[in-house]
Amino acid sequence: MDVKGTGPSNLNMESDSTRLLQNFHLILDSIDEGIQVVDKSGVTVFYNRAAADLDNLKPEEVVGKHVLEVFPSLCRETSTLLQVLKTGQPVSNREQTFMNYKGDTITTVNSTLPVAVGGRLVGAVEVSRDITLIQEMAHRIVDLQMELFAKREGRRDVGSDRAHYTFRDIIGESECMLDLKRKAAKAAGSMSAVLIHGETGTGKELFVQAIHNAGPRGKGPFVAQNCAALPEGLLEGILFGTTKGGFTGAHDRPGLFELADCGTIFLDEIDSMPSNLQSKLLRVLSEKRIRRVGDTKERMVDVRVVAAMTREPEEAVSLGLLRNDLYYRLNVICLGITPLRERREDIPLLITHFIDKFNSQLIMNVKGVSKEVFEVFMSYDWPGNVRELEHAIEGAVHMLDGDVIVLEHIPEHIMRVPSAPKHTPDQLHSVIEGLDFDGDFRETITKLENSLIRRAFSKAEGNVSQTARVLGIPRQTLQYRLKKLGIQTDN
Repeated sequence: MDVKGTGPSNLNMESDSTRLLQNFHLILDSIDEGIQVVDKSGVTVFYNRAAADLDNLKPEEVVGKHVLEVFPSLCRETSTLLQVLKTGQPVSNREQTFMNYKGDTITTVNSTLPVAVGGRLVGAVEVSRDITLIQEMAHRIVDLQMELFAKREGRRDVGSDRAHYTFRDIIGESECMLDLKRKAAKAAGSMSAVLIHGETGTGKELFVQAIHNAGPRGKGPFVAQNCAALPEGLLEGILFGTTKGGFTGAHDRPGLFELADCGTIFLDEIDSMPSNLQSKLLRVLSEKRIRRVGDTKERMVDVRVVAAMTREPEEAVSLGLLRNDLYYRLNVICLGITPLRERREDIPLLITHFIDKFNSQLIMNVKGVSKEVFEVFMSYDWPGNVRELEHAIEGAVHMLDGDVIVLEHIPEHIMRVPSAPKHTPDQLHSVIEGLDFDGDFRETITKLENSLIRRAFSKAEGNVSQTARVLGIPRQTLQYRLKKLGIQTDN
């Protein structure tokens, strides 16, 4: 700021600016993320308390010194701050493992931005989050898995212990579930990749474990990894392993693909995996080889990959969340799990199953649910699917005084089921007019549903996705119904 003269007004302006700058520093010091600002030469000019805590340093040990002086394990190619100063381009969510001059190893996720004044680069600012503990926990889990798998000889296989569900554990006798179990059983005998999709709580991992146990790899290891909420570099090390010296703090450690050799690896929420890592996974699927992070040699792995997601695969591809080439590689066998609201006839079986389960676990003798609870359960849409039903029954059992679950024992939000719209007799007559009602209510409803599907499919000119949107039902449910009606589809 240009200061003209030394009069009182100018002095007041300078005083206000100083106070504003001091307050700005106080604000930056109070937030949880680490913030470091360097000038165009790489010397730190601001370093807040959160950054000092992350790096196990004091602000006065960093401010006024060059980045490489404080963090000697980095270089101009690996420091995100110096990269941004060189290129002028921002870096987003980059994982970085480094060592400070005291010898402490830290892992952070950094977002770094160039700072320009009047179009001229004058420095860079970095916002950091500490993931050191997350990384250590993840590596410890991999180490424990490695120790367990190393003890397989002379004892029951640990991998098959982890995959303890079979097709008998999948409760459901609706036509769509029986059809899905038949397809999954056939998939179990194959060695190809499998892609499973379905809403949260529908039981995707049950099907994955059942496929593993029923197949030729049933006695081999079963390893599961959720791909969401992990930085790319950390997830890559977990999946493919690391090599000592590959980066600061790295150790020789096998990844989950090596631990799953001769078995199955289950990658949940595959559409949350970073795109660059998806391309590396594609190469593993194609060539059956992995390369540990920082290593130069490749290792052969014999692993069957089963992946899962909550979205429709085509939707994930269109949103750019799943690479098109990886989708085609994984989609050799595709299984879609129907949500519970689309197979309500399975609800009575599930109620009985969960009551029996908790009776056994809690040494109780619950006989069932009241008529009112049953009607509520049959009317509720179950957005959390089978898992939500299980938790509702578990909570009710804990609240129970007698031996029957009644309305006061179930969650309030489940009882708030919207009432069905009221119709006059004339309106009801118009709804069923033209139907050949022969006294069989279920058969008449089925005819009505089939008629609606045919008309909607015709109006949509054979487009399955558009028909599903018009009818308000999942695409996989519509495909199943169209197949039953003998209607051929091209999409």
